[in-house]
Amino acid sequence: MRQNDIAAISPNAPVILEMSHISKTFGAVTALVDVSIRLRKGEVLALVGDNGAGKSTLIKILSGFHRPDTGAIVYQGKQVHFGSPREARAVGIETVYQDLALINDLSVYHNMFVGREYHKHVLGFKLLDNKKMRGLARTYLDTLGIEVPSVSSTVDLLSGGQRQSVAVARSIYSSPTILVLDEPLAALGVREGAHVLGLIQNLRQQRSVSIILIVHNYNQVFEVCDRINFLHSGEIVLDASTAETSEEELIRIVKSGLGRQAV
Repeated sequence: MRQNDIAAISPNAPVILEMSHISKTFGAVTALVDVSIRLRKGEVLALVGDNGAGKSTLIKILSGFHRPDTGAIVYQGKQVHFGSPREARAVGIETVYQDLALINDLSVYHNMFVGREYHKHVLGFKLLDNKKMRGLARTYLDTLGIEVPSVSSTVDLLSGGQRQSVAVARSIYSSPTILVLDEPLAALGVREGAHVLGLIQNLRQQRSVSIILIVHNYNQVFEVCDRINFLHSGEIVLDASTAETSEEELIRIVKSGLGRQAV
């Protein structure tokens, strides 16, 4: 067993999200089979499993990209149906995908405010308030402990870890209730990965947002997550807190294809 350095989420914390009996097929391919997960307020939940296990399909259903064939989503105590990612974002569910959706030739601060720019009026003309956005971006990144050469730097000049951090910062600037991170550490070096993990750990310590983290590295799971859901062939085969399981058990599941359901 391995304990996180920060106290685990309280079992009495309110459940903010329940996805119950979710199934999804694409033609002859079954992506999800009767999957149920729950997420508590302030919790960091790891979704782990091999490629093709159904992790991305599950979060795309939550994010409004796909509709489930069966099952229900209850968010903040109410059943919801998301017809698009815009609808999911409108109620506070933000997703950062691997491609980040950053615009390389725009500055950091312009990327932070894409689609929600601040404006000012000068001589009857509506202009971007670049000074205000630069200041807000710098203050916000400093608050999160994110270091970039300059908020005026274009994104293509940043390292992979800095780009990932900016993408996360942009998502949480809108004060989401749930933040979904799809493989945020993929293709990052050890140093850059540690920087992004530090950002997630900071959010976890604040307990200001509930996080669903898709990750392959089991060691990283135990660094920042409260709970693990292991998907195998479209089914949940393990649901346990990080304090109640181990990297060895996750490896055993991969080798055997078997799991245990938590009570």
